Amino acid sequence: MIFPAIAVLSVAGLAIHGAFHRNSRVFGSVLSRLPTRERHVALTFDDGPNAGATPRILDVLANHGVTATFFMLGRHVVRWPGLVERAAAEGHQLGNHGYFHHKLHLKPPGYVRRDLLLGTQVIEEAGGGRVRFFRSPHGFRNPWVSRIAASLGQRTVGWSLGIWDSDRPGADEITDRTLKGARAGSIVLLHDGDGYDPRGDRTQTAKALPQIITRLWDRGFTIVNLPVS
Repeated sequence: MIFPAIAVLSVAGLAIHGAFHRNSRVFGSVLSRLPTRERHVALTFDDGPNAGATPRILDVLANHGVTATFFMLGRHVVRWPGLVERAAAEGHQLGNHGYFHHKLHLKPPGYVRRDLLLGTQVIEEAGGGRVRFFRSPHGFRNPWVSRIAASLGQRTVGWSLGIWDSDRPGADEITDRTLKGARAGSIVLLHDGDGYDPRGDRTQTAKALPQIITRLWDRGFTIVNLPVS
């Protein structure tokens, strides 16, 4: 009876890892870092657009000549489609963060497909162009989430450096966390919106961004886009 019990525990452990770890490959391939040993980092922003933070973040990026990836939430896109169009026009990559921002690890295939498809549709209808990337809310997945994303032509993206700026620890702390954690190939997770409150305050992130960019440069980092394949 020992070996069957061990097998059950092993399968359960794999399932838990696949569901809750944003970079787990148990439920499909995921881009967890940039495929390079050079001092390249990618800045990514989740849960926008947001009327208070996204324009300020876009201004900073434009002023510094930097592009980023925005994983946009469909129900926020519907509120502020002009910000989607602007981000695309300024050369940023737009990714799908679903429509509702519900945790997907316990959702059936039909729900997941509808959530991802609605998110994709509203981004494209707002002028965001073809959506090539997907990031699951909180990174939670199940056996069909990445498979459905791939069927829509979207690569699942995790992250290697989460800043937890959504806790609003202050602009200086957001900057310090980014600089302390940045490594060659880092995919940095920041937020330009709140997944649960369309008007949630992300201005600390916007305030931190100029220092993040210039101090990354000072340390020899180059800020790049996510690879499309």
